[in-house]
Amino acid sequence: MTNPQEFGFKISIIGDGGVGKTSLIKKFTKGTFEKDYNQTIGAQFTIYDMEIDGDLINLIFWDIAGQDDFKFLHPLFYRESRGCIIVFSLEENDLGEESFNHIENWHNELKKYCSDIPVVLFANKVDLIEEANLIKTNIQEVIKERNFLGYFLTSAKMGKGVHEAFKAIIEKLYYKYKDLSSEL
Repeated sequence: MTNPQEFGFKISIIGDGGVGKTSLIKKFTKGTFEKDYNQTIGAQFTIYDMEIDGDLINLIFWDIAGQDDFKFLHPLFYRESRGCIIVFSLEENDLGEESFNHIENWHNELKKYCSDIPVVLFANKVDLIEEANLIKTNIQEVIKERNFLGYFLTSAKMGKGVHEAFKAIIEKLYYKYKDLSSEL
């Protein structure tokens, strides 16, 4: 039997303001949801530990403010990120449309500071739309074009897809670095 290993990953969560980045992190780490919107100032981070195959995973989620006022700080916030979650809103309004259209901008900025780290797309607020009407081909095109790991329909409010979505990026990082450490 091998000794348990410890891994640490910084995961940046980016996307336009108001799409639910903070709510998703709180739902995953604490199981809570606050319906009142509080704008993230600059960035905030959440520390969370979990176990995979007996190994300890230390996670730091960097919740990066989506407002342009804080854009000048982004290079600092991205530093040493091992993975990224880009969040957009499925709401059928300006926020939803703009946040989807800005995925490319967020990804380009991320690549500028972090080169090619694994990225997962969260299509959040699925509880606010009729899922049957969702046109998934647009999302699939972005995934393919940008070479993202995939996308998840999430609802921070209802908890739908949140654990599966976070686990996807965490497990991807864990197995990538676990394999690297076993080669040494």
